[in-house]
Amino acid sequence: MPPNRRASQADIAEKLGVSVSTVSRALANEIGISDGVRREVQRVARSLGYRSKHGPASVAGDRRALALVPLGSATSGLSGFYFGIVEGMQAQAAAAGVQLEVRLVKEAAVTLDLITKQVAQTDAGGLLLAGIDAWSDLAAWSQQAGIPVVLVNGSDPDMRVSSVSPANYYGAFMATQRLLDAGHRRILHYTHRYRPTIRQRQRGFETAISRTPGAVGTMVNTDERQTGELLRDLLAGKYDVTAAFIWNDIAAVEMLDGIYAPESPLPRSFSIIGFDDLPIAGMATPRLSTVHVDREAIGRAAINLLVQHLEGETAVQQLEIGVSMLIGETVSTLA
Repeated sequence: MPPNRRASQADIAEKLGVSVSTVSRALANEIGISDGVRREVQRVARSLGYRSKHGPASVAGDRRALALVPLGSATSGLSGFYFGIVEGMQAQAAAAGVQLEVRLVKEAAVTLDLITKQVAQTDAGGLLLAGIDAWSDLAAWSQQAGIPVVLVNGSDPDMRVSSVSPANYYGAFMATQRLLDAGHRRILHYTHRYRPTIRQRQRGFETAISRTPGAVGTMVNTDERQTGELLRDLLAGKYDVTAAFIWNDIAAVEMLDGIYAPESPLPRSFSIIGFDDLPIAGMATPRLSTVHVDREAIGRAAINLLVQHLEGETAVQQLEIGVSMLIGETVSTLA
């Protein structure tokens, strides 16, 4: 098909080896067309960027989406984070005319087989994966099936599927710079080794440290020391640091009581910053300094990006939502 010519129903019919009448009825979601044929017609229509005279929404199934959210994250201390994202997705889906179904799944059970079954059950034309990273088979299935996938609070370093995430690199740089500006030069970063989004926070920390003469960064991973163990190490003086940037608010809040207890051996100027601005950060005493993430904006952006793909956009996109520094009560200026 010439690059500048709009796809027609005849193009879809030719590609599938069916009649134009079959294509027309499948796109109109008429009775008498099997689910398998209808899905194939709609898949090819999306891949060719087909537009009817009534607009892109007239392709049946294009405005139906499925969001999978990890059960553990939705019910654990991270629940505030993912509830905010889901609220953003639901609000924007309603505004965009997208029929969105949200399902909780166990992280360990997220396989391609589970995903394809969930998509088939909901007859979804697009898929949102919250806190679930991409892998090669998933990307290949997405392309073959014509079902666009958007990672929500995730990123794909291999650029196989689109994603929306907070600006993790810049947020971590900002948090570390806040400690540096307060005069701290020996800073510990407690991090998680695995997810691409968290590795971006590591990069932001390392960049801020490298740009400041005399600054020394110490990296500790969760697979090396659990939060309680790290706190005991800090109180025992194992690390020669005056401040800590913690990879999320949950771990940071768990450490506050020990750090600021009257009997703590750490100096009162010891400083700590978290990331995410979860509700527990605002309830903590002292109020945790942290990086604010607009979770609802992430959800809204994910729906908008998915709609673009449903309407024929094929370019993989990685969107970042800006973050900001929330000045709490856990950063002290060194004399």
